[in-house]
Amino acid sequence: MTASYTLRDVSIGIDATGTRQETDSMGTIDVPANHYWGAQTQRSLVHFSIGRDRMPIELCRAYGIVKKAAAQVNLADNRFPNWKAAAIIQAAGEVSSGLLDAEFPLFVWQTGSGTQTNMNVNEVIANRAIQLLGGQIGSKAPVHPNDDVNMGQSSNDSFPTVMHVVTLLEIENTLVPQVEALIASIRAKADVWNTVVKMGRTHLQDAVPLTVGQEWSGWAQQLETTLNTLRAARADLAELAAGGTAVGTGLNAPKGFGKAIAEHIAVLTGKPFVTAPNKFSALGGLDAMVRASAGLRGLAVALMKIANDMRWLGSGPRCGLAELNLPENEPGSSIMPGKVNPTQCEALIMIATQVLGNDATVAFAGAQGNFELNVMRPVIAANVLHAIRILADGCKNFRVFSVEGTTLNERNIQHYVEVSVMLVTALSPVIGYDKASAIAHRAMARNETLKEAALASGVSETVFDQTVDPSKMVGNGLAGA
Repeated sequence: MTASYTLRDVSIGIDATGTRQETDSMGTIDVPANHYWGAQTQRSLVHFSIGRDRMPIELCRAYGIVKKAAAQVNLADNRFPNWKAAAIIQAAGEVSSGLLDAEFPLFVWQTGSGTQTNMNVNEVIANRAIQLLGGQIGSKAPVHPNDDVNMGQSSNDSFPTVMHVVTLLEIENTLVPQVEALIASIRAKADVWNTVVKMGRTHLQDAVPLTVGQEWSGWAQQLETTLNTLRAARADLAELAAGGTAVGTGLNAPKGFGKAIAEHIAVLTGKPFVTAPNKFSALGGLDAMVRASAGLRGLAVALMKIANDMRWLGSGPRCGLAELNLPENEPGSSIMPGKVNPTQCEALIMIATQVLGNDATVAFAGAQGNFELNVMRPVIAANVLHAIRILADGCKNFRVFSVEGTTLNERNIQHYVEVSVMLVTALSPVIGYDKASAIAHRAMARNETLKEAALASGVSETVFDQTVDPSKMVGNGLAGA
């Protein structure tokens, strides 16, 4: 006769001190009595205590979503009773909501398949479920971490599934809103400054004029383009490896498990997750993660360009370009009174530099798939999630503490327009390139204004005034000529 249990209302936590003994296939080991994790988690803490890099908590929470979905599928197919499913589902929900964050202590530097993190989650859910059912924590009864919580799954398919779930969620929910807000802020500045004429610069040298709004519109479009690339990565991330089990064949997973769990994950997250059409590809490679990382790299490249432009344009205040007045957020020097630095720009550039390094790691690790399994998963997940977090925070701070408070030094902007020699470009179609070039060289050699040099070279004042008009040289609005 099958035993039946009742789900109890038991608050989270274990009122115990010292250690308790738990077992796995390697034997018995002592684990902290006040934690839910079990033997395999404890062994990992002993054997892989490397550095200070812990598995990202967002990934562990996402594992709760996957385990909850798996329990829902197994319940629907009558593979275990209602009371067991209810306990697992509640415990998994507590994991996904962050209520059990303290139970996930493992390091990034562990088995490349992520097995120990999968078992960490399985053990925590199992022991919490046992507690909810009135059993003895650590006994593996009436809920077993492998037989019940891991039913129909392998670390080999559940870990890449979680990687896709958490990466898509973090990109869409954490990063994209901050990039969109930054784009909107930059575009707002571009609209306001669309008629302010300034001198352009190419090769770090004076060029022809444009408007401040046109310059800023270019930055906004760069970010919009990179955002579109990130959005395109969603389709690949939406394909889940679950159902492939150990090598992609689906051994020990019930028929239809992959499709069903993907559907449940889609419902739980509100995202369009589907089962991967080829599980051998989903387990043997991590190409979707590599492409997502490349999208993050593209965003970092654009952000670095924008931040560098802003700090150069804000250089000064009296001995630099000083076209922009960047917000003064904090003192800039411990020795030079009154000095203020473009610190938000510098922070964003450092973030971008880190993301480029993360992507190099991800790309190299993605190429390490051997036969039926890529065993560089934890480092890929950690680097991608780290990049997402710092990019999101960096975009927010850069917007709030730099972009939104930036103003124009219109006096300097106008001065550069007045003294620029490259306005001679407008004369070239009228008097010819060679003569225009000679006028430019004369102006620079004799320290004359462009108009002085042109008139001395035989150009009439009427022709000069009608031709060399910076406001007519900037095209039509934000789109240019």
